[in-house]
Amino acid sequence: MFNIGDLIIYSAHGICQIDDICDETVAGVTKKYYKLHPYESNHHITIRTPVDNDKVLMLSMIPKEEVTDIMDAFKEPALEWDNNPNMRLQYFSDIINTGERKEIAKVVNTLMRKKIEVKLDGKNLYERDHKVLNSTQTILFKELSIALDTTFEEVNQLAIRLINENS
Repeated sequence: MFNIGDLIIYSAHGICQIDDICDETVAGVTKKYYKLHPYESNHHITIRTPVDNDKVLMLSMIPKEEVTDIMDAFKEPALEWDNNPNMRLQYFSDIINTGERKEIAKVVNTLMRKKIEVKLDGKNLYERDHKVLNSTQTILFKELSIALDTTFEEVNQLAIRLINENS
């Protein structure tokens, strides 16, 4: 169970902060709920989710000690590229949905490498791949920047440097 004030990864919302843990009654059933908000949002959005919600991915933030291991994924070759966009999306989504940051970093590494490759040919990354890269990279790099007490851009530059050094 998380605590008030904790930063967590909450499904597609990304990094959220827990504002409260309280009992709420919905449809006559009383349960403990987390009340949280997106960490870097200017909007005043409140998200409520049951503490025991197993349908949504909720993860603790990456500890600083694990950052190096996760960033090492950017030294590795890309994952195998499936030329079928639907199969590729399913493959990447399955990996992302595990919540395993090292594996997620491998997906981001693969998509970043592919983006560089197609750009050299004067093309753009397939739109669906671009969306997966953008959303996944944003959440992962923001999380890493918090763990390292640095900026998103510095984490991004480090990833690019590691990719370039290991191409």
